[in-house]
Amino acid sequence: MEKLKKNLNEILNAAIDSVKPSELIRRTVMIEGNQLVIKNNKFPVDSYKNIYLLGAGKASAAMAYEFEKLLGPKISSGVVSTKYGHSLPCSRIKVIESGHPVLDENGLRAGKEMLELAERCGENDLVICLLSGGGSSLVESLPAEFSLPELQEVFRILLGCGANIEEMNIVRRHLSKIKGGILAEIIFPATCVSLILSDVINDPLEAISGGVTSPDPSTFEDAYNVLNKYNITKSIPERIHTYITNGIKGLIPETVKPGNIIFKNVTNIILGNNKEALKNARDRAVSLGYNTIIYSEDLQGEAREIGKLFASIAKEIHGDGNPVPAPACVLIGGETTVTIRGKGSGGRNQEVVLAALLEMKNHKFEYIIASCGTDGTDGPTDAAGAFVSDQIISKSENLKLDPAEYLSTNDSYNFFAKTGGLIITGPTGTNVMDIAVILIN
Repeated sequence: MEKLKKNLNEILNAAIDSVKPSELIRRTVMIEGNQLVIKNNKFPVDSYKNIYLLGAGKASAAMAYEFEKLLGPKISSGVVSTKYGHSLPCSRIKVIESGHPVLDENGLRAGKEMLELAERCGENDLVICLLSGGGSSLVESLPAEFSLPELQEVFRILLGCGANIEEMNIVRRHLSKIKGGILAEIIFPATCVSLILSDVINDPLEAISGGVTSPDPSTFEDAYNVLNKYNITKSIPERIHTYITNGIKGLIPETVKPGNIIFKNVTNIILGNNKEALKNARDRAVSLGYNTIIYSEDLQGEAREIGKLFASIAKEIHGDGNPVPAPACVLIGGETTVTIRGKGSGGRNQEVVLAALLEMKNHKFEYIIASCGTDGTDGPTDAAGAFVSDQIISKSENLKLDPAEYLSTNDSYNFFAKTGGLIITGPTGTNVMDIAVILIN
């Protein structure tokens, strides 16, 4: 079992390390003469009057840190907003730590400072935007029609009802004065290049970090439909309900749409994503001697149901060698959702694994089922995720813990804290959704 745990750590580390800003920027960004070259896009840095850096997301501080090393005094100034505990020391770029997954006052301060800098930009300036997962709740500029507590209430409701990240971001973009391409609109006519770490399935630009520099194809009506889908239109604050319905009536301007002239000055570049992390995890697993497959790159759904799927895969491999014979490694990327029913502590990855554990209770063979957030924080906890093995189940039985009870109260963190199943990495400096690993000896 210790060998399985060691191999799990190696596979997860290979995945996460491959999408850290230091590695991605080293591979894809360089200075050639007076040209800043980013994935074959060239920007003549000496030709710009000013170079500004703006950013939002769990990886934005790490990205800013790398760009300071690359461009040094060529950077005029900048401001980025990252999650508490995810900052790095920058000398020319201001780093603001803000609330995640629910916006706080610091997120508003970051939005104010980013917009003020954007408004100073002229046509001879270059703005480099550093965007990653988590940015949607880390920077904001509110319409005058409602307050921060009202916006926080909307997203607490959305987080608890099982809405996925794309649905929440449609609502976010339509309750904002910076998202949905609005930041790019304010930066115009300066040149804008955005380097983006994707935390969304299939990398839709408008859904990553609020789509602050991307055209937004969604509408106020789409935002209303998300609320209606989860039967929460009557639960949200009245002033926000009125704001969205006024948007549908055309009384409030829409977000910036595809085809707008401002986007001729914008280059959006995906720097890294979950697929790249999975590829490197696969390479490491193969080198360790496992028959390895990437089962899915876009898994989503309710965490409890996905946990049952993971257990089913493990049992099938043990029983008849499908979908890959042992020694086997199955890799899965994506992001699940949790419908909150109790008052416990946990995150989607820990809940996935606890649901898998319930399905594995009567199966005795050597395996590990793990799920991990690549950013190092799973929900509002200090764990990145969790793993289950036959040893974890035995320990829970010795401690007389009832996993079904912990699952019913969304208390996966405390279950795995007692049984030794937590995966704790600390902030990783990146964020490309989640990775699950199933190992069978």
